[in-house]
Amino acid sequence: MKTITLQVGPIMTNCYILCDDETKVCAVVDPGADADRVAQTVAETGCAPACMLLTHGHYDHTDAVEELLEKFPGIPVYLNHRDVYDETDRRMRQLFPHLPATVSYDDGDAVRVGSLTVSVLATPGHSAGSVTLLCGDVMFAGDTLFAGSCGRTDLASGSVDDMLASLARLGRLEREYSVLPGHMGASILSREREYNPFMLQALRG
Repeated sequence: MKTITLQVGPIMTNCYILCDDETKVCAVVDPGADADRVAQTVAETGCAPACMLLTHGHYDHTDAVEELLEKFPGIPVYLNHRDVYDETDRRMRQLFPHLPATVSYDDGDAVRVGSLTVSVLATPGHSAGSVTLLCGDVMFAGDTLFAGSCGRTDLASGSVDDMLASLARLGRLEREYSVLPGHMGASILSREREYNPFMLQALRG
């Protein structure tokens, strides 16, 4: 297993390519922009794209989905149903743009990427449908957990209480994880347990 990180779009969203070297397939996590660059990176891995995995539905994590589907027709796009909104709601549509048909995944679900298993944890707070994805010792945290911080909760469907509950849940995971967030640099979970003020607050209850 290997992961490749691309920073895409005007606010430098982290898009990840999760590769299974054994079966030569991959998943694209949070393709927020720059579809051509994402597709070129996938091609360079030598892996066939199996799916797209979205940690939440905000535009900066999803804007390249439709264009990538033109390049990789037929692959499923996974998104929690709580981040799918009525197209007629203009305010919500700006934040959560309409996507082609998605497959909902939720807490406890698992997605196979070749021989890899990606486990889904519901971690609302940044948005109602935010999820964290675990694969081996890697955590794709979306905009829930950042290095030394966490995602904002003041956008539509965000919740401070939900964010604290989600951070506490992540902080109580037993094993060590490499934390790959939706923005900024990577971290490790033990460091966040020790130094992240938002996680420390959440763990204190």
